[in-house]
Amino acid sequence: MLTFFTDTDCDITPAVAKEYGIKLISMPYTIDGKETFPYVDFEEFEPEPFYDLLRKGVIPQTSALSPESYIHKFEPEFAAGNDVLYVHFSESMSGTYNAMYLAVKELEEKYPERKFYHFDTKGITLVSRVQVLAAAKMYKEGATIEEILKKLEEDVFHWAVYFYADNLKFFGKSGRVSGITAFMGNIIGIKPIIYMSKEGKMESIDKATGRKKAIEKLLSHVEAIGDEVEKYEITVASTGCRELAGIIVDKLKEKYGQDIDVKIIDINPTIGSHCGPDCTGICFHAKER
Repeated sequence: MLTFFTDTDCDITPAVAKEYGIKLISMPYTIDGKETFPYVDFEEFEPEPFYDLLRKGVIPQTSALSPESYIHKFEPEFAAGNDVLYVHFSESMSGTYNAMYLAVKELEEKYPERKFYHFDTKGITLVSRVQVLAAAKMYKEGATIEEILKKLEEDVFHWAVYFYADNLKFFGKSGRVSGITAFMGNIIGIKPIIYMSKEGKMESIDKATGRKKAIEKLLSHVEAIGDEVEKYEITVASTGCRELAGIIVDKLKEKYGQDIDVKIIDINPTIGSHCGPDCTGICFHAKER
C-alpha cells in the first residue's frame, strides 16, 4: 500500500485531502509567541480576520518542523506496512526539509523494507496545489507510484505563477524573495512582480506602479507564456482581497472565454505571513515556467 502526503503550504484543505484519501502535514506560524498549526488548531481557515490582523501591523513568524514531527507523521505508515509518497512545496524555500531527511533516514534504518518517495513541486501555494491535485487524482484512481512520479516530472515546469506584493514589509521581513531588496524603502505605490523560478525560488522580475498596472503586468505574463490556458484550471490568489482577485477573474474570462475553469483560492496563513494582505496572483498552464 502507498500513503500520499502533502502539506498545508500547498493550499490543500482537509476537505480536499479527504476527497482524495491523502494526508496533510501542517506548517505552523507564530503570532505573539503562540504557535498555530493550520487545520490542527482550527478546523477552517477564516482569511479576513487573519489578514485584518496583518493590516494592523502584525507580522507573524514561521518555523521549520522538527525531525520528530516528521517521524510522528510517517512512522505509523511504515509500521503498518505502507510506503509513503510526499508531494510538497519547494525545498529551496525552507529548512524544514533538512529535518525531513533526518527523520526519513532514521525510519529507513528501522524499516528497511519500506520505501519513501517525495516530489518537489518547485513552488508553493497555487503552483504546488495544482500539481498535488493532479497526482492525487491519479492516486485515487489507482495509478502506480511510477506513473504518478512520471506525470509530475513531465508537468512540473508547465505550471507557472506570477503575483505581486502589495506591502513590501512582509516580503522584506521574510527574506524569501530574490531581488526584493531592490524595491525596499519608502517607495509609495510600487508593486514588485514576483514569480516562481525553475529552482523553486520566488524571484522579483518586474515592477508596476499601483494595483491596476500590477494586474495588467500579471495578465501580460499569462499571455506571453500561457499554453492553451483556457483548457486547464486557472487559479487566482487572494490574501484577504477577494474583490481584487475577482477583477482578475473577470479579465481572464474576457480574454479566454466565460466558460474557463477559474477559481479564487484563499492563501493559507503560513504563506500569507510572508506575502502579507492584499497580495494576488495567477497560476496557469504555461509553455515553460
